[in-house]
Amino acid sequence: MADSLDGNVLAAKSFARFGVTHMFGVVGIPVTGLANRAVQLGIRFIAFHNEQSAGYAASAYGYLTGRPGLLLTVSGPGCVHGLAGLSNAMINTWPMVMISGSSDQKDSGRGDFQELDQIEAVKPFSKFSVKAVDIKEIPDCVARVLDPAVSGRPGGCYLDLPTDVLHQTITESEAEKLLAEVEKGRVFEATKAPPSSEIEKAVSVLRKAERPLIVFGKGAAYARAEGELKKLVERTGIPFLPTPMGKGLVNDDHELAASAARSLAIGKCDVALVVGARLNWLLHFGESPKWDKDVKFILVDVSEEEIKLRKPHLGLVGDAKKVLEMINKEIKDDPFCLGKSHPWVEAISKKVKDNVSKMEAQLAKDVVPFNFLTPMRIIRDAILGVGSPAPVVVSEGANTMDVGRSVLVQTEPRTRLDAGTWGTMGVGLGYCIAAAVANPERLVVAVEGDSGFGFSAMEVETLVRYKLPVVVIVFNNGGVYGGDRRSPEEVSGPFKDDPAPTSFVPGAAYHTLIEAFGGKGYLVGTPDELKSALSESFSARKPVVINVIIDPFAGAESGRMQHKN
Repeated sequence: MADSLDGNVLAAKSFARFGVTHMFGVVGIPVTGLANRAVQLGIRFIAFHNEQSAGYAASAYGYLTGRPGLLLTVSGPGCVHGLAGLSNAMINTWPMVMISGSSDQKDSGRGDFQELDQIEAVKPFSKFSVKAVDIKEIPDCVARVLDPAVSGRPGGCYLDLPTDVLHQTITESEAEKLLAEVEKGRVFEATKAPPSSEIEKAVSVLRKAERPLIVFGKGAAYARAEGELKKLVERTGIPFLPTPMGKGLVNDDHELAASAARSLAIGKCDVALVVGARLNWLLHFGESPKWDKDVKFILVDVSEEEIKLRKPHLGLVGDAKKVLEMINKEIKDDPFCLGKSHPWVEAISKKVKDNVSKMEAQLAKDVVPFNFLTPMRIIRDAILGVGSPAPVVVSEGANTMDVGRSVLVQTEPRTRLDAGTWGTMGVGLGYCIAAAVANPERLVVAVEGDSGFGFSAMEVETLVRYKLPVVVIVFNNGGVYGGDRRSPEEVSGPFKDDPAPTSFVPGAAYHTLIEAFGGKGYLVGTPDELKSALSESFSARKPVVINVIIDPFAGAESGRMQHKN
């Protein structure tokens, strides 16, 4: 019928009608039609080589934009591959929706093509999941996965679209009626805010503290709380400590930044206001001996369950930006400020200066063959030279990410993406693509270990295909942590002549990979070569891979995480 449409069109119409502008994924049976219809309706579809990378892109897009990142996969194994991204969104609490095609409902249990109980498979990794069992359910199902992805604590949701449902048809007028009804009935959860009495208590505890500290994380970044955070820091004079992806909410170079005195700050503070960061392994669970056993935590989180789990001295349930607005208003009415001569501020400042001086002395040396510090300093200076809008820095790898967190400077919010709460390796190229799509005005710079790069290296073709301004810098030290680290007694057994489990091909020509697709590659091994490659690639704003040859013995296993092995 001329005025009819199928499930592919109705699903695409639903997403477009409800505000979706971008979708990431890998097409194939039965969802190619859905991707094509989405593009026709104004949704930009970014096609990947692997659902894992596409899923990581969707999760990061949700974080960067505050809107659900969409991942489209085929059925069965496509859905399973997509779980990497969905689980990453769940752990990092980023809004994402995975949509997978599935086998014909009438053939369930009979061994249909790529058959899988996908609703059951996604359960551990999704806030909410639903299957559209008839075409008329599609608009409602679309709304039901989009809305919870961003409400309360953000997270991943899942929509299952069976093949037969995608092939069913209804009239245009029926479709419009369904869309209008769903649109009219959508109800969004109101932003939570704690009672004013709790805000008064929090400010009172901060006011009486001798050694207060403000800690903030990517939850505060997601909430766009940077303005209120800076106001709080500068109004009270309290030192601050960002988690890795909280860097840049307040400039890393701010005089009250305590990152370079982290051990002192968390070990000696008596009150810690923690905003949009969980007291998990990244913050040593808020427990001694890293923290003082008597420290009082004031925990700001959108999730009441999180606060109940952590049992802080005081919990403030609500959106980070809103809560900070309330705190700032309460302080404004009765101001206090520690001042530069306050003993706590002086102690933090002195430790920061001492540690920065030691680090800068190491960074000042041009070490060739490269260690990690020399190229990282050159990259830092090149990124700072770009100015504003600052590039988005994507970082993964053990030593590379660890050193980069200490050396690279974030001056603007949401400009650092790394392995995150779950320590996920393989996120690099997906994050790069998401950042370039979400922030087209910004250059994207990936600083990757060669192992981390290997997880998603084929997506350099995606960079070239979509002409994205992404510069990928690979720290190439020949393996995981840097090649063969075995002691002589470990080199034994029938396969002792095989490469070590940590080893890659020495001197791998990663820069030639992107050249196969028409991008630009650089091989560098000296400071001048690296400076020249960065200058050219930053100016060109085209897809680039810079292969930085590192001394294979420069790194250490797992960076600072040796104790976990």
